[in-house]
Amino acid sequence: MKKLKQVLPLVVVLAVLVGLFYVAWHGVGETRDGSMHDINFGLDLAGGVSITYQVAGENGGTPTTQEMDDTVSKLSKRVASELNTTEASVYKEGSDRITVEIPGATDEIFETLSTPGNLYFIREYNDQGAPNYYDPYGMGYSAFYMLSDGVTVESLQASGDIVLSGEDIADAQAGVDNSGTGSEYIVELTLTSEGAKKFATATEAAYANGWTIGIYYDGAFISVPRVQAVISDGKASITGMSSYEAAENLASTIRIGGLDVSLTELRANVVGAQLGASAIHTSKIAAIIGLALIVLFMIIIFRILGVAASMALGFYCCFMVILLSAFDITLTLPGIAGIILSIGMAVDANVLVFARIREEIANGSAVDKAMKAGYSKALSAILDGNITTLIAAGVLGLRGTGTVRGFAITLALGIVISMFTALFVTRGISALLYNLGFKTESFYGKAKAPKKIDFVSKRNIFYAISVLIIVCGIGTCVYNHTAGNHAFNYSIDFVGGTATTVTFEDGKTPSVEDLESSIEPAIISAASAADANLKNLSISHQIVNDQDQVVFKTQSLSTDASQAVNELLTTTYGATDVTYETISATISDEMTSDASWATVIALILMLIYIYFRFRDIRFGASAIIALAHDAIMVIMCYAFTRLEVGSTFIAVVLTIIGYSINDTIVTFDRIRENQHGLRNQEQLKELVNESVNQTLTRSLFTSITTFIMVLCLYVVGVQDIKTFALPLMVGVVSGTYSSICIASQLWFSMKKKSVEKA
Repeated sequence: MKKLKQVLPLVVVLAVLVGLFYVAWHGVGETRDGSMHDINFGLDLAGGVSITYQVAGENGGTPTTQEMDDTVSKLSKRVASELNTTEASVYKEGSDRITVEIPGATDEIFETLSTPGNLYFIREYNDQGAPNYYDPYGMGYSAFYMLSDGVTVESLQASGDIVLSGEDIADAQAGVDNSGTGSEYIVELTLTSEGAKKFATATEAAYANGWTIGIYYDGAFISVPRVQAVISDGKASITGMSSYEAAENLASTIRIGGLDVSLTELRANVVGAQLGASAIHTSKIAAIIGLALIVLFMIIIFRILGVAASMALGFYCCFMVILLSAFDITLTLPGIAGIILSIGMAVDANVLVFARIREEIANGSAVDKAMKAGYSKALSAILDGNITTLIAAGVLGLRGTGTVRGFAITLALGIVISMFTALFVTRGISALLYNLGFKTESFYGKAKAPKKIDFVSKRNIFYAISVLIIVCGIGTCVYNHTAGNHAFNYSIDFVGGTATTVTFEDGKTPSVEDLESSIEPAIISAASAADANLKNLSISHQIVNDQDQVVFKTQSLSTDASQAVNELLTTTYGATDVTYETISATISDEMTSDASWATVIALILMLIYIYFRFRDIRFGASAIIALAHDAIMVIMCYAFTRLEVGSTFIAVVLTIIGYSINDTIVTFDRIRENQHGLRNQEQLKELVNESVNQTLTRSLFTSITTFIMVLCLYVVGVQDIKTFALPLMVGVVSGTYSSICIASQLWFSMKKKSVEKA
C-alpha cells in the first residue's frame, strides 16, 4: 500500500504529460485548438495573402516619395493594430504601387487598409466643463491618455469638440529649435487656410483656460501638448520631444493622418511560404532530433536528475505549443530563435541546480538535503539570468516593431515557461523519484574537484584573440566595400530589389523542389553571367496559388540581367509571361531604428538591474562589454561568410545578446558568492579563477545542449534555415567563450585597481 502511494503521484504526472502531449500534437475539437496545427505561422513559414494597391496622390496625380513612404508606414501600423500581428510585410512596388503581404488575412482587412486614417485634434474640456479625455495614471505620457467614459469620436464630432481633423493638416516636420538657451526637438505643423481659422479659435480658448489639445489617431492619443499661445498664422510647434527620432515619429504619424492619397486594389493573391513548403517540416524534424539528443545527454550526464529534467522539458514543449496556439501568436523564423534560446535557458536552470546538488553531495550532505540546498543556492543565479533576459525581451516587445517584436514575444513566453518548469516541475518530479526509492548517491553523482585552470593569467591572450578576430572582420568589410561590394551582403529585406513575376501555362507551375533545385540556381547563373556586378546574388520565391504564377525576389537586376533571365525562363522553362518590378526594402529605417533604440534601452536597464543586484557597477560594465563582444562576433560571421543580412539578422544578434547575458550572470553570481575578505590582488585572482572553474562545467554543458538544437536545424533544415542557424552557432560559441574568458577577466582588470588602493 505504501509503495502504491509512492508510485501513484508519478503515474499522475505521466498521465498529465501524455494528456498535454495529445493536446499539443492533436488538439481539441474539430478545429484542433491548442495543437501545433493551430499555430499561426508567418509569411516566411506558411505564406499568406498578398494585395497590391495603386496609389494616387492629390487630385488623382502621381504620389510624391514622402507620400509613398508615409502610406507604407500607415499601412504597417494599421495592419499591426487591426490584425494584432507584427509579421506583415509592406513594401513599395515601382513608384506608385504598394504591396501588403499578411499571414492568414481575410478580405475584410483589405477594405480597412484602403481607407484613410482618422486624425483628430480634441479640446480638453467640453462646453459643460467636463473632460473629453484624461490620464488615469497621472503620469503625463500621451500613450496613457484615454477618452472619458461615454465619450466617443462620434459624440465629439456632434458636440464640436474636435477642433481639427486630418484634412486640415498641410504638413508636419521634425525640427530643432535653437532660439532658447539650448537646442530643443520639436514638431512643426503647417495647417491649411481653413484649418488655420479653426485652430486660431480653438487655441484662443485653450490658452485662456490653460488647456491641452489632444492629438488622436486611429483610436489612441499620440500627443497631448499644452497650448502656450494663441496660434493664428496656421503654423504651430509641438515642443517637449525627447529626441529627434521621437519628433520625426510624431510628425510622420500626423502626416499619415492627413494623407490626401487614395488606394485602389489592383490584385489580391494567396501566396506560398517565402522559405518553401519544406521549411516547417524540416524544422519539426530538427526539433525532434535535437530534443531527443538533449534528453539523451542529460540522462547520461545527470542520471536520475536527467530523467526528471527530460520529463520537465516535455512539459515545457507542450506548454509552449498550447500557449502559442491559445494566444494566437504568429510564429516566424525569428520566433523559432526565441524558442531555441528559452529551451537553452530551461536546460541551463536545471544544469545549475544539478551542479549545486552534486557539490552538496560531494561535501557530505545526504541526497535529500543536497537537493533542497541545491535549489536554494541556485535560485539567485537562475532568477538573475532569466530576469535580465526578460528585461531585454520586454523592452524589445514594447519598443520594437515587426519581426523584432515577434521574436521578443516568443522569447518572453519561453522564459516564463522555462522558469516554471525548471523551478517547480523538475523539482517536483525529482522529489517523486527520490520517494520512489532513488535515494542513493550513485543515482545522482558527486561533483569532482574543479580543475585549476589559471584563466586570469591568460586574460591578455584572450583579449588579443578577440581583438584579432574583430580587426580581421573590419578589414574584410573594408575590402568588400573597396572592391565594389557592400561591406555586408544585404538582402532585399534591407535594400530592396527586383520582383520577377513569371506566368506559366495552365497546370504547369513548377513544383517547390524544381524551383529550389533547378530554376533558382539557373536564374542566379544567368543573371550573374550577364552582369559581372551581381555578386552573391540571392533569390527567394513565392508561388501564387491558382494563378500559375511564381514571384522571384532578388537584388536589383540590371537591364542585361533581366533580359538574360527572361530568355532563360521563356526558352528553357516554358514561361508565357515575365514582368519585372522594383520593390523597396521590407525592413524600414523606422524598424531598424526601433530595434537599435530598444537594444540600447534594454542594455541600460540590464546594467541598472545588475548594479542593484550585485552592488558593483563593474559587474554590469563587464557584462555589457561581453554582450557587445558577442554581438560583434556574430556580425563578423556575416562579414567573413557573406551570409545574407536580412530579416533574421536582427533576431540572431538579439538571441545571442540574451544568451550571453544569462551565461555571464551565472559566473558573476558565483564570484559574488565567493567574494569575501579580499585583501590583495593575489586573492582577487584566486577568487576569479576559482569561480570560473566552479562554473566551467555548467557553462560547457549548457552550451552543448543549446548548440545541439541549433546544429540540428543547420544539418536538417533547408538552405534558408542553414543561413539562419550558422551565425547562431557562432554566437553560442562566442557567448560561452566570453563568459569564461572575457567577462570575468574584465571584472578582474577593473576590480584590481580598487584592491591595490585599499
